[in-house]
Amino acid sequence: MNSIAENIAEFLKEYSPFDQLTVQELSEIAGNIRVVNLQKHKTLFQINDIVHDSFYVVASGVIDLSVIADAEETILNKCHEGAIFGLRPFFAKNNYRMTAKAREESIVYAIPISVFRPFLASNMNVLNFLLENFATNTPDSNDNESSRGNLISDSVFYTDQQSEMQFFQTLSYNTAPLTTAISGIVKDVAQLMAETRINSTIVCENNIPVGIVTYTDMSSKIATGRFPITVSVDRIMSSPVITVLENVSLAEAQLLMLKNNVTHLCVTLDGTNASVIKGVISEHDLIIAQASNPGVLIKEIKRSQSANELKQIRIRLTGLIQTSIQKNIPLTHITNLTSEINFALLKRAIELSILELGSAPARFAWLSIGSQGRKEQLLLTDQDSILIFEDVAAEKYRDVKDYFLKLGKMTTLTLEKVGYELCPNGHMASNMMWCKSLTDWIKQYDSWMTAPGEKNNNISSIFFDYELVFGDQKLEDAISKIVFITSKNNSLFFDYLGNDALRKNSPLSFFKNFNVEEEGPYKNMFDIKTRAILPLVDGARLFTLYFDLKGINNTYVRFKQLAISDPKHSEVYLNCAEAFLILSKFSTLEGLKNENSGHYINLEELSKIDKEKLKNALLPMKELEELIKNKFQLTQFS
Repeated sequence: MNSIAENIAEFLKEYSPFDQLTVQELSEIAGNIRVVNLQKHKTLFQINDIVHDSFYVVASGVIDLSVIADAEETILNKCHEGAIFGLRPFFAKNNYRMTAKAREESIVYAIPISVFRPFLASNMNVLNFLLENFATNTPDSNDNESSRGNLISDSVFYTDQQSEMQFFQTLSYNTAPLTTAISGIVKDVAQLMAETRINSTIVCENNIPVGIVTYTDMSSKIATGRFPITVSVDRIMSSPVITVLENVSLAEAQLLMLKNNVTHLCVTLDGTNASVIKGVISEHDLIIAQASNPGVLIKEIKRSQSANELKQIRIRLTGLIQTSIQKNIPLTHITNLTSEINFALLKRAIELSILELGSAPARFAWLSIGSQGRKEQLLLTDQDSILIFEDVAAEKYRDVKDYFLKLGKMTTLTLEKVGYELCPNGHMASNMMWCKSLTDWIKQYDSWMTAPGEKNNNISSIFFDYELVFGDQKLEDAISKIVFITSKNNSLFFDYLGNDALRKNSPLSFFKNFNVEEEGPYKNMFDIKTRAILPLVDGARLFTLYFDLKGINNTYVRFKQLAISDPKHSEVYLNCAEAFLILSKFSTLEGLKNENSGHYINLEELSKIDKEKLKNALLPMKELEELIKNKFQLTQFS
């Protein structure tokens, strides 16, 4: 190996996934690498360019990955030394969806995909790393919501969840494949395939797959006359077969087919070609799975006829969240997927109520508020909702409101059966206080915001985190309009929200120890929700309203957007975004482990490293607190 290749191999072995490869494998890759020098602002590839035959690693400098949204260039990710980018040719044949441009003078290594591909076959860790990396750096191709203020951040998808679903979605496949013995005659197999309209037959010995015969083999080897139709199938079969476990995801299956240049995968008991066959995944199965947008679960939800059917799907969603976290899929992806399915469940519950009650007498909007409205509900927490119906003639008002209260009650009871507990504070569309006409809602928001904190008028700030689940978008827009008009220069309102955000008890003591519960059922446990997550949620909401950022509810996305809108304090916001993800993951893991809402963390069960990680995630909260105090001149809680 020449000295340049040696230097490249030395560099690569310091970074994932190359650290998983042997010295020999690294040498082979390094010997085929092309070194690309990029001047400052030089573009390596841009949106809609045809994909290259290589992917890239940053050797030095910084590469910006960006997209154009609303005629503005938005940076998705900054790739520093050792970062991998440009993985699209591995996973998709279509053109690049983003631009890669040197932020400063940079050197990148171009690694030919044809050279790297064989190493994936023998190394699942490398494959998983590339899958996750591709997921984290892939914007959604159909981002048509940017006009509502949604920015594609470095690991968040919007609207069409199809690309994201591929990293979670397990596949439906043929569990009764055609099989034949190694001595089977081609003519008989061809006849069977024609009769059953199945385009492959697995060649087995003792029920263990040794090869596969497809229509392609028939047409390229028999129809061309290379072999007579009377030969045994072992003469024309492709061998060995590529095997997988039954829970393989759509993305993994797709990658394995691309990598091995095959159109079928064999599902076996233990995922190897030394165990019993359980089924076959064909390219056609992948196409069907991709067409299910945003996924099989949502299709099933739409067909569901009862609370019990919806409950079974919600149980499966919990399993999906668990395996996704174990696979180390970015939490933002898991949250997006979960909210998509949660919203489909809520929507179906409303539809089932309407089917029973009859059509609505007026246009209405059902909004989720709180963690559901922020699309942050990974665990089964209680339901929070409001209902807005359009203004109707005075004589119709009572009947119309009665209908919507019935709709609210029926739907919330259905959701309770599905597993979403009723809100203990009564923040639900079934409560007559939170089910009212548009004019009444506008008065309500106006009163909250112009006289916050007055007797019997305490704002519950979750009412400012809302998302349309079902109904008329214009009704939600009307609420947003009044919220942003009334918040303009409204120092009283921001004082109230600011003080509310600062009121939460500090997570760490003066000596940087965890402040734990001193008594009660959670004695010596850490209240991660109230002391850690909610202050970040409150701070993000406060600044989002202050900077007039419409249509962004999710705390992580709010912080990412605030870093762009208020660049002077971008570091604080980005630290808070990262902290929010880490804290949410701790809470989710705790909740999954104990089948609860993950509200309290048992610190004794955490490793020393995890305790340190948790403590570090609490540090940005101090910076956020200072920023709130300075921006809104609040001193009483300092």
